[in-house]
Amino acid sequence: MTTSAQWWAGARPRTLPAAVAPVIIGTALAGADWIPARACLALIVALALQIGVNYANDYSDGIRGTDADRLGPLRLVGQGIAAPRAVRNAAFASFLIAALAGLLLVALSGFWWLLIVGAASIGAAWFYTGGSRPYGYAGWGEVFVFVFFGLVPVLGTLYVQTGTVTAAAIAASVGIGALTSAILVTNNLRDIPTDRSSGKLTLAVRLGDSKTRALYVALIVIAFVAVVVVALVNSGDGLWALLGLAALPWAVPPLRVVTSGAVGPGLIAALVATGRLVIAYCVALCTGLVLPLVI
Repeated sequence: MTTSAQWWAGARPRTLPAAVAPVIIGTALAGADWIPARACLALIVALALQIGVNYANDYSDGIRGTDADRLGPLRLVGQGIAAPRAVRNAAFASFLIAALAGLLLVALSGFWWLLIVGAASIGAAWFYTGGSRPYGYAGWGEVFVFVFFGLVPVLGTLYVQTGTVTAAAIAASVGIGALTSAILVTNNLRDIPTDRSSGKLTLAVRLGDSKTRALYVALIVIAFVAVVVVALVNSGDGLWALLGLAALPWAVPPLRVVTSGAVGPGLIAALVATGRLVIAYCVALCTGLVLPLVI
């Protein structure tokens, strides 16, 4: 029988900062106009989608046999810990929670067209590795992460609270989208050998080892360039946003691992460190966005 600890591990809690950070950044951008209830609902949607896509990925990869020799976190289906149907139902339950929270959020904000965005988010989460032609197996996973864990949550969180989208928000969404994409790039870099042998043509498999490492570096650079852009275009005391650069020290450890040529289990440290970088980036940037309001 699958334990609660195994179900929690299957939800891949280390990936959850990638869901939380964009919502917090979007709320920080709302400033004094933030609406707590809507911010909380946006956070529930993001977390439920992240957990849902993790379970869906576990299920779909597991039944295809892709996870048979995979390194990294626990796989419920691939390791025979839970029945595929149970993991699939856990994914659907997570998507249902996201849908219900999203519906309430839309009702409160009155922006009913956002239902289309919500439906697209759930569809993208399932078809990443699900369905007969999963786009994650064709090299489009990083695009999905950039859009649905970068652009959509930052801009959507801001929009449901203020009814506006700003240039600073677009820049910030690009920055955090680049970092969340870097998490997937690290994961796929580690899995190049097993993904290639199983026919999973991720972007890392298509690019190859050296170009994937270069892509990782580029994404980190983009994230910090975005901080400078936020500072330049943000209204009011925009230069405070440069505090986001205080997260730079957290970028050093994963960059060192990735550029050192580490492979296999050696890249797990980079994966963990990139998650920490996302948290540090979020805290530093949000401090710069909120501090002018309280001093």
